[in-house]
Amino acid sequence: MVDSQLSLQIKTLPNTPGVYQYFDKDDAILYVGKAKNLKKRVSSYFTKNHDYGKTRVLVKKIAVIKHIVVATETDALLLENNLIKKYQPRYNVMLKDDKTYPWICIKKEAFPRVFLTRNVIKDGSEYFGPYTSVKTAKALLSLVKELYQLRTCAYDLSQKNIKAQKYKVCLEYHIKNCKGACESLQTETDYLEGVNAIRNIIKGHFKDAAVKFKDLMLQFSAKHEFEEAQKIKEKIDLLANYQAKSTVVNPSISNVDVFSIISDESFAYVNFFKIMNGAIIQSHTTEIKKKLDEDDKHLLELSIVEIRQRFNSQSKEIYVPFKVDVGDQMKVTTPKLGDKKRIVELSLRNAKYYRQERFKQIKIVDPDRHTNRIMAQMQKDLRLPKEPRYIECFDNSNIQGTHPVAACVVFKDGKSSKKDYRKYNIKTVVGPDDFGSMEEVVHRRYKRLLDEGQELPQLIVIDGGKGQLSSALKSLEILGLRKKIAIIGIAKRLEEIFYPDDSIPLYLDKKSETLKIIQQLRNEAHRFAITFHRNKRSKSAIQTELEQISGIGKQTIVTLLKHFKSAKRVSEASKLALEKIIGNSKATKVYNYYHIKE
Repeated sequence: MVDSQLSLQIKTLPNTPGVYQYFDKDDAILYVGKAKNLKKRVSSYFTKNHDYGKTRVLVKKIAVIKHIVVATETDALLLENNLIKKYQPRYNVMLKDDKTYPWICIKKEAFPRVFLTRNVIKDGSEYFGPYTSVKTAKALLSLVKELYQLRTCAYDLSQKNIKAQKYKVCLEYHIKNCKGACESLQTETDYLEGVNAIRNIIKGHFKDAAVKFKDLMLQFSAKHEFEEAQKIKEKIDLLANYQAKSTVVNPSISNVDVFSIISDESFAYVNFFKIMNGAIIQSHTTEIKKKLDEDDKHLLELSIVEIRQRFNSQSKEIYVPFKVDVGDQMKVTTPKLGDKKRIVELSLRNAKYYRQERFKQIKIVDPDRHTNRIMAQMQKDLRLPKEPRYIECFDNSNIQGTHPVAACVVFKDGKSSKKDYRKYNIKTVVGPDDFGSMEEVVHRRYKRLLDEGQELPQLIVIDGGKGQLSSALKSLEILGLRKKIAIIGIAKRLEEIFYPDDSIPLYLDKKSETLKIIQQLRNEAHRFAITFHRNKRSKSAIQTELEQISGIGKQTIVTLLKHFKSAKRVSEASKLALEKIIGNSKATKVYNYYHIKE
């Protein structure tokens, strides 16, 4: 129920784009959001039934609503981002990144130096980046230094100092890494031409530099200065090789930002590419911890604004996997096919790889978080009322009705708990009746758990389709557990998941962790049942043959089987071979048993 003061605030909100802020009774900011229509968006918080627990808690805490009207939705998105960063509200996702990434700096000075730095100083110098990979930044800087001879000294090369002959050339000049600007051996105009070319290469524009080098090579060649021409040719090859390695899509795709997102219950992962002339010149993936039940669209919109600000992107077009609202000043493309589609898919693949790497790291350093995430994902995927922390899976095994057995395997927190495994000899069913066997073993298992007051599982998995599932359900209904324990069946052929009273099966993504755990359960139950069945069959076979020989005990039978591997080989063995293993007296009995029978 909304109190009268809040109700009045909601009623008087304008139907315009803007940003809203929620405060609690102590005037602490709880949440900042943006809206196309402030009144409609804010009202929805108080009129909807929220499934997500944290959203319900947030709504209960709201005491005051403030808003800021803006001209466009783009302005709302930018303002929302700035306010979140400024106030860091408890219920907003934080797109923070405490890493210091390297930049390539072209220093504002006479004869500018070009170098790698992690400190951005607002002194008029140009900074390109940031580069999420130091290796990439160093490779680019190495290319630049191979192509152009730049100074590395920190001298103040003003015209006054050069004329006063304040500096002398150093080793860098003698090994041809510098042209000696400090002694007027290179003009500032010539030096700046190289810096301008470097600026274009860093931005991903290779064409101008390649054309200039080619003209220079031809000039040297025309003058018969073939050594110099060869040096320039090597630079052209270096540039072409770097460009070829960088180009991943059609070179006509230029000055474009690419974004993609993948998410689970607790986290989202957003990947960003900057594309110039078909080359990825920047790549970055960020992890976002969800605070409320934020959808991918909202998270991607926030990320686009934040990442473009962080990387100082001026691109006028973005590629995304689905439509986003980021204003009219930017062209939003959702490619359906071709090179554009492939680059979005590559971005999404990078987000997925990053997510997998984080999972592996978390599994090692924070196993509880890993387990919690998987349990939450299973609950969502399988539409369960509770997280399946404790799961039991059943499987039957028989060959044409002989030696029917069943197995129950147990998983706790997504891992096998072998001490809790149980195996069953089928007692009440005659012949090959999988349905009857399933009904019996499920009844026996849960009657015992109830009689002993033991913990019941949150989920039962039946290895089989509708028939086996129905049989298991009969036993649960008799025991009064039908509504207390969730139960599903998994069919082998197409990995369909069957639910009680639902004729349409569920098909999980073949790569999903939920399906992998269900498959692991099913395979483990099958293995355990088959092993038990084989052992029982082997024991039966031994009893019907070797144990019928008068004077031959169990230990002798074990010794024979260890050596000959099967009862059949024992029956085929020579008397001499048997004597070597069990002695003359027992060997005679075994040998005579088989050969007299023949």
